[in-house]
Amino acid sequence: MDTVTGNNIDRRLKAVLDIMAAGAWRGEKPGAGEVLAEAIAVVPFDAEEGKLLSGGVPRGHKNLTTATAKLVKAGWLVKGRSGWSLTDDGLRATVAFPDAESLAAALAAGTPVPADMPVPTSPAKATKATKAESGKTAEKGTTRKTRTAKPAAAQKDSASPKVAAAQTAPSAVELGPQPESVAIVGDFGTSLGAPGNWEPDYDEVQMKFDDKDRLWKLTAELPEGFYSYKATIDRSWEENYGAFGVRGGANHELHHRGGPITFRYDHGTKDVLTS
Repeated sequence: MDTVTGNNIDRRLKAVLDIMAAGAWRGEKPGAGEVLAEAIAVVPFDAEEGKLLSGGVPRGHKNLTTATAKLVKAGWLVKGRSGWSLTDDGLRATVAFPDAESLAAALAAGTPVPADMPVPTSPAKATKATKAESGKTAEKGTTRKTRTAKPAAAQKDSASPKVAAAQTAPSAVELGPQPESVAIVGDFGTSLGAPGNWEPDYDEVQMKFDDKDRLWKLTAELPEGFYSYKATIDRSWEENYGAFGVRGGANHELHHRGGPITFRYDHGTKDVLTS
């Protein structure tokens, strides 16, 4: 890993701590996808980091996700099934290591937060700067995260009917035409029986439309693990939705204990929920 890429990751790790600390002081518990997306908006991908890997994930996103394990090892970050949270030491770390350089040095050397440092009761100054910078670069970051269209490995099923707007109970968001198909595409494609991962054209990852509640659904049995995924429309990457229904946004992320799980996509909100 070159120096520039390493520095970018260090800055994003600092942003992760600051963003989560700011959320904690607001009484919020932001999801993993939201935190990573904000950190990438603060420090956008360079050309090399923006390149897609074989699984369709930007190199920089994978590197950042992997690097957050350092925060877990330090005892500052907890990755739970319902999301991520900072420990008291994690909150202290935002003050004890006020910039990316000192944070990176502490993580590399295993330097603990000073035992006599109190848990801060308001966001560190760096947090405010981070949020301000995030606002300036959010649009650029979103553009970097947008996936490019990928060629389909098989022709679209011409027999698949267009699902028209149904005369049922009104949706909370909108009543309108539904896509021809919706796929839940991620690094669990092979677990669903598909020949590969991150491919939107395989039949095994296609969701079924429930006309009664106007949701697209797919129920599967997945092994225990950490998964990333998106919803793609009409068997193509041309239209895809990530966390919080953002078009081309950051991947949804899932910590699964193993067993059955149901994915539900709402074309009104463009978001995916699981149960």
